[in-house]
Amino acid sequence: MADIHATARPRSNAARICTIIAFVFAALAIFLSPLVFGLLGVILGVVGAVLGDKPLGWYAAAASVVGAVIGIAINAALLS
Repeated sequence: MADIHATARPRSNAARICTIIAFVFAALAIFLSPLVFGLLGVILGVVGAVLGDKPLGWYAAAASVVGAVIGIAINAALLS
C-alpha cells in the first residue's frame, strides 16, 4: 500500500510566517482597511496552506474574510 502522506508537502517556515501574517491582517481588516487587509490576508492564508501549513492556512484565509466583513459592517455603521 502506498503511503498517502508521502506526497504531502512538509510545513516550512515560510508557510507558518504567511499564516501568522494572514491572521494579523485579519485583525487589521476589522479596524483599519477591510478591503486591503482582508484581501491580503486571504492571499497569504492560501499561500500558507499551499506551502504546507494546513489547515491553519485555510483558517487564516477564512478569518481574513470574516474580519473584512466585520470591518465593512463597522465602517458602514459608523458612516451612517
